[in-house]
Amino acid sequence: MNDPQATQNSIQVFGIPNCDTVKKARTWLAAQGLDVQFHDFKKQGVPPDAIPKWLAQVDWSILINRKGTTWRQLDDAEKANVTDATTAQALATRLPSVIKRPVVVWANGDVTVGFNADDWAKRI
Repeated sequence: MNDPQATQNSIQVFGIPNCDTVKKARTWLAAQGLDVQFHDFKKQGVPPDAIPKWLAQVDWSILINRKGTTWRQLDDAEKANVTDATTAQALATRLPSVIKRPVVVWANGDVTVGFNADDWAKRI
């Protein structure tokens, strides 16, 4: 994903700064001494081209946080309507807080969702 603010070798972390998992992820990345660009969903929104790029690499059922508060607050009809990447993209565009965090775009372009120190250690 090309972000003009990011350098070619940087890692982009997308999320909400007060999310516990995002805090853990950012702390872990900082401890590794990595160049990280943080994108705050709350302040900056989600870049319009981001969600389709993420969904090209990550299944919609992983990207959509179906355990979170935002999902639980949806009515049953809205939940039932999310059945594929297209409907997941529409929901995530409308309600970015339904996206599982953090979404990380690694320097090589790979996308991961959530924090997994063991997996991340293999990526750096």
